[in-house]
Formats: sequence, C-alpha cells, structure tokens
Amino acid sequence: MQISDNRRLKILLHAVFFLSGITTVLIGQVLPLLSGRFGLNDLQAGYFFPAQFAGSLIGTLCTNWFGRRNNFILATVIGCSAMATGVFFMNANVFPVCLFGFMLNGFGIGLTLPSINMLIMEMNPLRSAAALSVLNFFWGAGAVVCKQFVDRTTGGSDLLPMILILATPLLAGAVFIAFFRDPARAKADVAANDAEESRLPIWTMPLAWAIALFNFIHVGFESGVGGWLTTYADRLNGEPVLQLLSPTFLYFLFFLIGRAVAPVFFSFLKEDQVLLLDLGIMLAGMLTVLLAGNLLWLGIGASISGFGTSSVFPTNLSRFTRTFGPTATRRATPFFICGTLGAASITWLIGYLSDWSGTLKAGMYSLLVCVAGLIILQLVLMGKKAKDSV
Repeated sequence: MQISDNRRLKILLHAVFFLSGITTVLIGQVLPLLSGRFGLNDLQAGYFFPAQFAGSLIGTLCTNWFGRRNNFILATVIGCSAMATGVFFMNANVFPVCLFGFMLNGFGIGLTLPSINMLIMEMNPLRSAAALSVLNFFWGAGAVVCKQFVDRTTGGSDLLPMILILATPLLAGAVFIAFFRDPARAKADVAANDAEESRLPIWTMPLAWAIALFNFIHVGFESGVGGWLTTYADRLNGEPVLQLLSPTFLYFLFFLIGRAVAPVFFSFLKEDQVLLLDLGIMLAGMLTVLLAGNLLWLGIGASISGFGTSSVFPTNLSRFTRTFGPTATRRATPFFICGTLGAASITWLIGYLSDWSGTLKAGMYSLLVCVAGLIILQLVLMGKKAKDSV
C-alpha cells in the first residue's frame, strides 16, 4: 500500500470512528422520543439497551473471525453498512422492528470499533498507543456532538432528518473503505515474540479475568450514564432539556477534554495511580449527580463524571497488553466481550430498578455502586502487583 493510500485510509477510518461515536451513544438521546412514541415505561424502554448490546456482542465475536483472516477492512465495511441500516430501522413505528434496528446498529458497532482499532495499530506499529489515543479522541468528539445533533435535527419529535444525515456518510464511508486493501501487518518486532507469547494461557489466569471484570463494570458505568442521563435530566427538569449546555452534552464534553489532557497525568503519575485518581473523580461526580436538585448541579456532576471516566478504558486496556504482552490484543476477545456484557447489564439494571421503585434515581444509584466496586477492584489489583514485585 502506498503512503498516500495509507494516509487516505487513516482519514476515512477516523471519520468513521467519529460517526461511530454518535451511533454508540445515540440510544440515550433518542430514548425519551421512542418512549413517548410507543408509550413505554422505564423497564420497557430499557429493552433497547440489551437489544443494542446483544448485537454488539455478536459483532465483537465476528471480529475475531475477520481478524484471523487479516480482513479488518471487510469487517469495517460490513459494520458501517449495518450501523446505517440499523439507524434507518430506528424510525419504524413497530416496536419489535425498532428494537431490531438497535440490535443491527449494535452489530455494526461491535464489528467496527475493534476492527478500526486493530487497523490503526497495524498501521502504527511503533506508536500504537499515541495513534489509538488520537483515534479514540475522534470517538469522544462524536459522542460530544450527539446530543446537540439529535436535538437540532429532530426538533424533539421527528427522527427522519437525523437518520438521513447520519446514515448517508456511514454508507459513503463503507463504499470508499471497500476500495482499500488491508494494510500489511508491520510485524518486525512482534514476530520474534509471537511464538513464545502465543503459548501464554492468558485466560487461565485469574489476573486476566480480574482486568476483564474491571472492564465489565467500567463500560457498564459509561453506558449507564450515557444511556440514561438524558432521561434523568428530563425528569429532573420536568420537560425535555434542549439547551446547549445540557448535562449530557457536558458529560461527553468533559469526557473529551479528559482524553485530551490524559497524557499530562501520565507524565508524572503511574498507570495505577491515574486509574485510582480517575475513580475518585468519578465517585465525586456521581455523588453530585445523585444529590443534584437542579440542572446546574446535575451538569456539574455530569462534567466531573465525564472527566473522571475519560481515560479509564484505554488505561485498563494498556494494563492488559502490558501485563500479557503486545500480542495479547489478538486474544483480547473476552476482554471486549466483558465490556459489552457490562454495558448491557448495567443499562438494563437501571431501567429495572427504576420501574421496580417508581423513580429513576433508584436505578442511577447502581452507577454509584459500580464506582465503589471499581475502586475496591483497583485496590486489589494494585495490592497483587505490589505483592508480586516483592
């Protein structure tokens, strides 16, 4: 592949990753509209989350198949097409068809996100961490604009303009990316270690599952906030929140800011210290969210939570690859699956607890439990590391 082709492919992949940031968190922004359309309670509305994450789980499993055949390009093309088609189905007036749309969108997300991450890693073998940080910054940018994008294009009721604006570039991206070949794997340094590291039985080790459990809880937290914060803000406000600086917008804005400034923290803190600091910030943010009596304090709590959670996922993934070697990413499917299962479980649990108790705040308290669990697990992992180093 020529250098110019490599650069063009990178531009397309970053553009698609930006769009995937919108489609990933779109569910939380359209949830109030769909609840009103179908007359759903919180438990019924919560079914959208398992539908999307079930599709994402299937897509993630399929990514493993494409990876063994060095065909992440095809996986990305199929994923973009699935996201575009799924978004179209979201406008259906039949509840099961709308659910299927979320499942298809999730399938596309599950295929696209890991595939593009792997492609960027292959094209940047000597600076993969920095390249992935830039890539995930684009996902965060998509998540930031999602709330305003939905508000401005739907007018609070009509999904079709939003769907057309979002699905068209996704389909265009699929078409353009299909003309590229998968970049040759730059394996000069990795190949020498493949034989030894591939024999490492990662998933027979409790440490691997502890890190995967951390991912389960954290991705569940992220998805829970992203999925339910808009509805929670609307309930607190007494009507849909359509202002620019909504709590959801602030959450994703500070999520993006946190990813931008994360390298500053890593310059003088170790990964475990950064994780513990992030979790402390998340705890303060969630306490503020739950105690907020108006949109001002809810926005402050959302901002703090977004900043705290921003660098947790890439840092935990870095911990996984640093612990088990660079080639561990090729056998990281259980790690990503745990994240998908966590997202489905926590978002559903919030809806269930809300319906059971009669108040959404009860469901949101599960997010506080998630942060507490992450802090305990992080302290355990740090203690094990200190013990092993003795």
